[in-house]
Amino acid sequence: MDILPAQPSRAGKKEFFTGQVYIDEITQDVTSGIRVNAVRFSPRARTAWHAHAEGQTLHVTEGVGRAQATGGQPTTIRPGDTIYTPPGEWHWHGAGPDNFMTHLAIWHAPEQGAEVEWGDLVTDEEYEIPGR
Repeated sequence: MDILPAQPSRAGKKEFFTGQVYIDEITQDVTSGIRVNAVRFSPRARTAWHAHAEGQTLHVTEGVGRAQATGGQPTTIRPGDTIYTPPGEWHWHGAGPDNFMTHLAIWHAPEQGAEVEWGDLVTDEEYEIPGR
């Protein structure tokens, strides 16, 4: 058994996130390439549009959030919901307008740095589109 010491939470970079976002790296398994982060969003905070080369799974652990894929409407996400975005699908996710939201982000990235392609920040107009 290995016990890895906890690392400090880090703030999400302003070029990739709108609002206050904090990331805790749970694992970065260099052998398998599996990455897991706990990501905490303050109300209205969200990722920029992005796509994962090998897809991404999100599992909401607390709060209420929103997620949207290109061509779709924003969808409300809640604790217990699991969202899968296939490889190359452009999407964003974040907190709802009045709630904090935390999710586990799980993805495969065998090579450091090549796992995510980042696009534009999600505008307030895009965020405000009525969803499901």
